[in-house]
Amino acid sequence: MRRTTPSPRRAVLGHTTNTPSAAGERASAAALRARPHARVLIIGGGINGVGTFRDLALQGVDVALVERGDFCQGASGASSHMIHGGIRYLENGEFRLVRESVVERNRLLKIAPHYVKPLQTTIPIFSTFSGVLSAPMRFLTHKQGKPKERGAFLIKLGLSLYDSFSRDGGSVPRHQFRGRDAALAELPALDPAVKYTATYFDASVHNPERLTLDVLQDGVKAGAGSAFDGGSARASNYVSLVSMADGEARLRDELTGEEFTFSADVIVNTTGAWVDLTNNALGQPSTFMGGTKGSHIVLDHPELLAACGGREIFFEHTDGRIVLIYPMGDRVLVGTTDVYADMAEDAVCTEQEIDYFFELVGKVFPAITVDRRQIVYSFSGVRPLPRHDDTQPGFVSRDYRIERSVPGGEGSAVVLSLVGGKWTTFRALAEHLSNEVLAELKVERKVSTAKLAIGGGAGFPSSEEGVQDWIKRHMSPGFGAERVAGLLARYGTRAEEVLRYLKAGHDELLRSTHELSVRELEFMAGHEQIGHLVDVLIRRTSLAFRGLVTGELLNEVAEVLAGPLGWDGRRKASEIKHAQDVLQRFHRVTVHSLVS
Repeated sequence: MRRTTPSPRRAVLGHTTNTPSAAGERASAAALRARPHARVLIIGGGINGVGTFRDLALQGVDVALVERGDFCQGASGASSHMIHGGIRYLENGEFRLVRESVVERNRLLKIAPHYVKPLQTTIPIFSTFSGVLSAPMRFLTHKQGKPKERGAFLIKLGLSLYDSFSRDGGSVPRHQFRGRDAALAELPALDPAVKYTATYFDASVHNPERLTLDVLQDGVKAGAGSAFDGGSARASNYVSLVSMADGEARLRDELTGEEFTFSADVIVNTTGAWVDLTNNALGQPSTFMGGTKGSHIVLDHPELLAACGGREIFFEHTDGRIVLIYPMGDRVLVGTTDVYADMAEDAVCTEQEIDYFFELVGKVFPAITVDRRQIVYSFSGVRPLPRHDDTQPGFVSRDYRIERSVPGGEGSAVVLSLVGGKWTTFRALAEHLSNEVLAELKVERKVSTAKLAIGGGAGFPSSEEGVQDWIKRHMSPGFGAERVAGLLARYGTRAEEVLRYLKAGHDELLRSTHELSVRELEFMAGHEQIGHLVDVLIRRTSLAFRGLVTGELLNEVAEVLAGPLGWDGRRKASEIKHAQDVLQRFHRVTVHSLVS
C-alpha cells in the first residue's frame, strides 16, 4: 500500500523541500551526479525495488536506485506488518502465489530472523458450513455471489491445503482446531457465540522499514560502495524522476531542487501504485494499475492487548473483508480496509474507517470497548494492485507481472514495469525481476539470494537463550542490558558496528527518550540517509508508531541532527514544523513543539 507520508513533489505543509542543506550536496545524490550513467536504473525505493537493487548488485551489475521520498515510505511501509502465505488467495485459485508465499515466509524466518518472527494466528469461526455454496461461484467468477463469512468446513479445507505447502522446508507448526469450550478457555474474551477457532502460524515483520534499509545496505556493500558514496551500486532517497528525453532521464534532488540527467541501458519501474504515472513521465503511458486503499490504527489498549493472548486474531467480516487485531509489543494494530483508491487524493484513515474498526473489535471481543482516545497512530495507503475493473477488491490478484516496453524505440533504454507484488515474496520477486534485467544485459547470474542472510540477520541468535547470551556478551559500562537489547532489536547483529561507533566518543541518552542517544542519531545521519527529521520518527525508529513522539523529542532530535546534516536554525524550525504536519495530516497525531 502507498504510504501516507506526502509525496516530495507536492508542496509539503510548512516545509519547502528545495531548501539546500548547509552541508551542501548529499553524498548519495552527488554519487549519481558524478557518474550519471548505470547499466540499470531502478525507480522506486520500496521493498521490491530495493530487493531488486540488492540482487543485481550481488551479480556485479552497475545499478543505481532513486526514490522520490524516503526508502520504504510508500506501500512497503504501510503494510499490515505480516509475512504470510495468503490463505485467502486459495479461493482466488492463486495456488502458485500461495505456494511461493509460504516458501518465502519460511525462508525469511531463516535469512532475516532479526525482523521476521513466527506469528501465532487464530481465526474465530461462528458457523460450520457458511460460504460452502457461494465460495465456488466466487472462485469461478471473482465477481458474483454475496460475500459471506467462511465457515469451519471451508477454513479447515483451506488450512489443510495451506499446511501442505509447508511440507518442504517448513518451519512453523501445523494448524489446530478448537471447539467452543476449548476456544473460550484459551481466549476467554472472545464472543461466546464462537463455535470454533482455528490456529495456525504465519510470520510478522515488526520493523519493515529497517528490514528494507538492511536489504538496501546489503546491495551497496555488494557494489563495493561505502556509505552510499558511489561504488557500482548507488542509491539515493529524495531523488525523483521528472521526465525522459533523448534517452536520458531527468532527475531532481528533492532536498535541494537541483536537476540533472542520468542514463541507463535498462530502467526498472518499481513505483508501486504510481507505476502508470512514472511510465507517463518516461514517455510511455500505461494503464496497468488499479490499487485499493487500506488503513490501520494503532491502539494503546492494555485490555485488548491481553484479550489477544499474544496472538494475532485474524478473521473475515460479514462483508468479506479480511480483518486483523494484532499485538505489537505493548500496542495493538487493527486493520485493514480494502476500498477504492482515488490516486488524486492523499490516502488517510477516515472517520468511517475508524468506526468500522471499532465495530470489528466489538464483533470479536464484545465486552471490550474502544474509543478514539486510545488511538496513538494511524496509517493508510494504496495497494499496488493491477487494474481490476469490476472485480471485487478482495479478489484482485496479489500476484505480480512484469511489463516490457521500449519508449524511445529500438536501441533506447528498455523499461521493465513491475505490476503488483507483496511484501512476503519480495526476495523471489526481486530474483525474477533481476533475471529479466540480466537477460536484457546478456549477463549470467552469479549468486542466489535464497539462503543469503539479510543484513543484521547474519549470525542472529536462533533462540531466546541465545539472544540473552548475545546481550550479556555485549554489555559494558554505560551500555546495560536494556540498551544493548534495544540496539539488537533495531539493528540485528549490525548492532556490533553501532556499538563500536557509540563507544568511540562521548555519548549520552536523549532526555526525551532513553531509546536513542546523541551518537546513535549521528550514526543514522552518517549511515542511513536521513533527509528529514520525520524519517527518524517513522522509519528509522518506531517512536511515532507507538505514539511516543513529544514536543521535547522533536526539538531534541532536530538539535542533534543539525550538526551532522548542516541544518541552521531556520532549517531546524522547518523540520520540526514538517514533522508536526506529517504526523497530524497523515497519522492523526498532534504534537505541540516547544520553543527551542
